[in-house]
Amino acid sequence: MNDLAWIEAALTGARPQAVAALLRYFRDLDTAEEAFQDASLRALKTWPVKGPPRDPAAWLILVGRNAAVDAARRRRRHEPLPPDELLSDLEDTEAALAERLDSDDYRDDILRLLFICCHPELPATQQIALALRIVSGLTVAQIARAFLVGESAMEQRITRAKARVAAATVPFEAPGAPERAERVAAVAAMIYLVFNEGYSATGDTNDMRRQLCGEAIRLARLLLRLFPAEPEIMGLAALMLLQHARSAARLDAEGQLVLLDAQDRALWNRTEIGEGLALLDKALRHARPGPYQVQAAIAALHARAAHPQDTDWAEIDFLYATLEAMQPSPVVTLNRAVAVAKLRGPAAALELIAPLAERLAGYFHFHGVRGALLLQLDRGEEAREAFNRAIALANSPAEAAHIRAHLDRLDVGMAQGDASLG
Repeated sequence: MNDLAWIEAALTGARPQAVAALLRYFRDLDTAEEAFQDASLRALKTWPVKGPPRDPAAWLILVGRNAAVDAARRRRRHEPLPPDELLSDLEDTEAALAERLDSDDYRDDILRLLFICCHPELPATQQIALALRIVSGLTVAQIARAFLVGESAMEQRITRAKARVAAATVPFEAPGAPERAERVAAVAAMIYLVFNEGYSATGDTNDMRRQLCGEAIRLARLLLRLFPAEPEIMGLAALMLLQHARSAARLDAEGQLVLLDAQDRALWNRTEIGEGLALLDKALRHARPGPYQVQAAIAALHARAAHPQDTDWAEIDFLYATLEAMQPSPVVTLNRAVAVAKLRGPAAALELIAPLAERLAGYFHFHGVRGALLLQLDRGEEAREAFNRAIALANSPAEAAHIRAHLDRLDVGMAQGDASLG
């Protein structure tokens, strides 16, 4: 077993539950993170030889807890640990712990950790950034991309959040019902950012994408169990299910991006679509609309269209306008421009996104959309400039290849034009 990819996937999948349990045990963020890292290093050494444990999360919790306790003992007693080969085998203890992971003590550890990270003593941006780092193990670079900020700025934000949690007497306990209600919006936002990072899969493998999206959907279902009558949580779960249903059609056999209109809709997951539509219909019956419900309604219009030409772009434009009023954002306006282009043409869409140029100067999708609109208007040189800026900002090989295909078509078109003039 020399291929370590399966170990990376197992560590990624087990991380939230392991870190949450370690935090409950040690009640210190840094200690829990360090314990998990120590356990991960031991896994990289042990699992290729012995194979994967029956329950990776149980194994990591046990080994991480023992490593942290041993580290504390060494600091107190200055006694070295015995060599690895003299340590007792973990298999029997791991099996017992695996059974306990399904009990009440462990079942809601991850959700409890989400509420702790989203404590009201922290500013909202720090709550979400800390939860992304601690709960889901996203890198600082990944979180910075999700927030559209620089990596150093995000590093400072997370450091300040950790320091504030350490300095304040923030209790590492599951909050009661009133506190949960106060923090649910921040927890929902964090869950959706995890989903978006997985769905875009910037710099990650397909396995990583599936794990992050699946984890976000699982967390949303847990959240819905705590708030079964909250329509925005229904909307959040519906939105993620409807978006995730298209995953199998988003890349072709060569790993190239396939835009929505060109996707093979037979590959869409109809089970997830059905669940998402049912949740959305249930949410809308509460007559308390919110941003997640509006976004889910947009995704539902795409899901219900049997063919691209059946898409109700007028209703999508209306919903994006509603979303702009609820939650103003340059990214929302950029997304609305796609619907505007379908309804009123590329010139109207370009006019809509022109004021966004400064705020979205470092955003890959802004330059990609702008280049595509310019290309439709036969403004080739301007389109080339936009595509070149987009390719410099691409977050994955698939994004870069998608823009290169546009540039290649642009080059062919210009060459044909030159030949006709000759």
